Order: sequence, then C-alpha cells, then structure tokens
Amino acid sequence: MSKNDVFEQRKKALQLMEDNAVVKQHLKGKLTARERITVLFDEGTFFEFDAFNEPAHSSLSGKQSSFGDGVVVGRGLVQGRSVFAYAQDFTVMGGSLGFTHGSKIAKVQEMALKLGAPIVGLIDSGGARIQEGMKSLAAYATIFRNNVRSSGIIPQISIILGPAAGGAVYSPALTDFVFMTNQTSYMFVTGPDVVKEVLNQDIDMEGLGGGNVHASKSGVAHFVYDDEEHAIMYARKLLSYLPSNNFDPMPISTNVQFYETRQDFLDNIIPDDANRPYDMKDIINILVDKDTFFEVHEKFAQNILVGFARLDGKTIGIVANQPKVMAGTLDINASVKGARFVRFCDAYNIPLLILEDVPGFLPGTEQEHSGIIRNGAKLLYAFCEATVPKITVIIRKAYGGAYIVMSSKNTGGDFNFAWPSAEIAVMGPAGAIKIVNRAELAKSDNKAELEKILTEKYKNEIANPYKAEEVGLIDEVIIPSDTRKILITAFEVLSNKQYSAPERKHGSIPL
Repeated sequence: MSKNDVFEQRKKALQLMEDNAVVKQHLKGKLTARERITVLFDEGTFFEFDAFNEPAHSSLSGKQSSFGDGVVVGRGLVQGRSVFAYAQDFTVMGGSLGFTHGSKIAKVQEMALKLGAPIVGLIDSGGARIQEGMKSLAAYATIFRNNVRSSGIIPQISIILGPAAGGAVYSPALTDFVFMTNQTSYMFVTGPDVVKEVLNQDIDMEGLGGGNVHASKSGVAHFVYDDEEHAIMYARKLLSYLPSNNFDPMPISTNVQFYETRQDFLDNIIPDDANRPYDMKDIINILVDKDTFFEVHEKFAQNILVGFARLDGKTIGIVANQPKVMAGTLDINASVKGARFVRFCDAYNIPLLILEDVPGFLPGTEQEHSGIIRNGAKLLYAFCEATVPKITVIIRKAYGGAYIVMSSKNTGGDFNFAWPSAEIAVMGPAGAIKIVNRAELAKSDNKAELEKILTEKYKNEIANPYKAEEVGLIDEVIIPSDTRKILITAFEVLSNKQYSAPERKHGSIPL
C-alpha cells in the first residue's frame, strides 16, 4: 500500500468516525468534539495534532476505528490570539481516559504552558478507562499536576459538556473557570447509583451534579448556559478580557462607549433610608464601559458581585457588595467567592475595583460553626496579598471587620474614595448607641426619641466620610457623578505600580 493510500484511508476513517459521532451526539442535543472545536476557534485556524494516535491497547475498541483515542487536541486562534484546546469525544469508548488519551491532553497542556497561551478543555467523558487500570489513573495524575504547574501562569478554562465523574472532576476544579450546560452536563465524585446504594437516597444526575446545582449551590461552576453553543461562545468572550499569560499585557479595546448622560443619575441612586436596598449592578453598569460587565459566579453567593469589565477600554476586575441580597453582608460563600476572584486577578495583573457597601459579617451559629472566621480570613488574605492596583469606593456602609476586609487603606488599598453617603465606623449607629449611650438611654423617659437624636449625632460625628478623610483613611470624598472620571485617572496613576515581594516559598492562606 502506498503512502498516499494510507493517508486517504486514514482521512476516510476520521470522516466515518465524525459521521457516526454526529448521529449519536445530535440525538442527545449535543455537538461532536470537532463541532465544538469549530465553535471555539476563529474560522479555519485550528491546527490538530496526534489525530491518528491509537489507544494503548487497540483491541479494546474492537472493530470500531478509534483514531485519536477519544480526544481531539490542537491549537487555534480566538479573536486572533493563540489558544490551545482539547475536546473529548464521548462516541469513542465513552470518551474514557486511557493512557494515550491522557498523554495527548498532557502534551497540549505542556505546549500551552511552554508557549504562554491559554488552554480550554471541552469535557465529555465517562472517566477513567477501567480496562487500562493504573495507566489511566497515572494519566489523570499527570493532567492534575500540569493544571497546578500552569496555575497563575496561563488561564485555564473547563467547559463541561457531558459527564465528568469521579477523579475526572478534579482537573476542572483545578482550572480557573468552569462552564456548564443545563440538562446535558454533570459533575460528581460519586454518581446517583452509589448514593442510592450507600445512603439510600434517590436522586438523578441533574439533581446531584447538574449545571444549576453547581452554579447556585456548590459554587463549582462559574457559568451555566442552556446550550453548548452559548457556553463556548461565552468562553470566547471571557478570553477577550484576559491576558494570554501572566507576563503579557492586558488586551485593550479601542471601541470605548459609556453612559455619559447617566453619570448624574449616580448622585441620587442611594436611598435616603440607609436600610433600603438598591442594585449595585446599576452602579457598576453606569461606571464601566457600556455593556462590558461580565459577571462571574452570578448564581452563587449573590451577596457579593465579582466579574470583569472594561474601563476606558482596559480590563479591570470588580468586587462589590450587593445590598440587594442579604443586605450585602459577608458570609462564608461570599468570602470564598471573593477571595478566589481576587487571587486570580492578582495572578494575571488585572487591576481591582472594590465597590463597598457592607454592614458586617453575617451573624449566627451556622456561620460561626461552619467557619466564618477561617473563611472570612481568606478574603482578607487575598486582598492583603494582592499587589495589583486596588481602588476602593465606599458607596454606603463600611462597618467593623468587614470594612477592613474589603481592601481598606491599611490593608494595602492604593486609593480609597468615599461617596458623601458613606458611613464608616466600628459598627452601625443603631447598635453603637445602645453600647456607648447605654446609661443615658436607661434613664430616658422618651427612649425612642433619644435613640433618634443619638443616632443622628453618631452619624454626623463618627460614621462620617469626612471624619475618615481627616484622619487619612479615605483619600477623598468624591461626587458620585465624577466617579468614572476619577477612577480612570487613578488607575492611570497606578499603571506603573511596582512591588517587590519578600523572599519566601509561599504564604499560608487559611484554606
């Protein structure tokens, strides 16, 4: 047989595999591995390699052609920038990970790290290939190690488009961002059958580890979408905000538009009643470039907002309390969510904007017994550790330890501004006067009226942004409608921020 005949035969085998995959996957409402690759990359830019690798034990596949061993790997362009990817093919031995399959993924991981480019994993796999025994487990171990080696150097994104079970879940968990789809993607350490057998609980795959469960309850998934095309397209959008690696400059958009006529709206956006909620997203969307706020972890720990945006065309990370949910208090989930996002931004030199309206940490035995001290310390650690430019704007409440945690001046905030509506104090007025003025209140014949007078006095004399400005805890009290202009200037001032870390292996974050 001539070389050309072999080449043509292989091409036909690959095409037959793809034709079979189309039938099987489309019946499930899913795309094939190569169709997913086509959606991810700019048209005609994907360069595949190792397409004809065979499984370590080719007899496992029987008569079915198994070129590629159930995974497509290669490199392409996303909005003109180099990105590496692997896409598991569930139609070849259930996308199970054998030695060759795992070696291909490890190879593309190592190339991405060596060449300083992001890597995207399109995951649709039944897990470790049982027939290959320890070899499949060794391949997983190599992948996990590569995830850790690449962490903080190149962005790593996982898009779950089918099952990810058992040890297979830990590679996505080690990456920076996890996308999932509703109804067609699942993640769990042990499946419904094991749960039934061990705990006698009846639950289906969606209820145990579906996209909405992980987006809203566990926090494993950062994004969840209704179909594969949207999940992959939004992963492309996420990449547009990120540098290719931790040394590359940030991508800059030249198409800068913002809500110029809505800036004055900020002067009256805060309710007169300090206990009335408002939507922090309204403030964010007015301040940043038009339609650029890309929220991360939208359904999880909604009392804190995190996400990327562009300000004058440049990427920033935003951490903001959300008074609309749980009054914006910090709890365990919010602290962990915020800490992880802050550390990601710091690793990739993405400046941070903190919008603060926090009355404190969520009280209660459930929080205390579940470790709010340890978990709240993660957010504190992350902000203290971060060396990127950090600008905090106190919108309204900033009380007690929560004020300190949200990148206060003495934890390393570069610029700390406040709106005139800001209230900065050890605790809120209502609680403070009951302690400070306890004796006076006890003697009063008109307790309600005295409380009202003392509360106003506390706000004017203590919980007052101008008092904080006088002692240097606030750089300036600013007019809300000037905030965008001031932020652009402040980030420009900080653009050449230099920092030399003390020599050490690494700190010990309270995990």
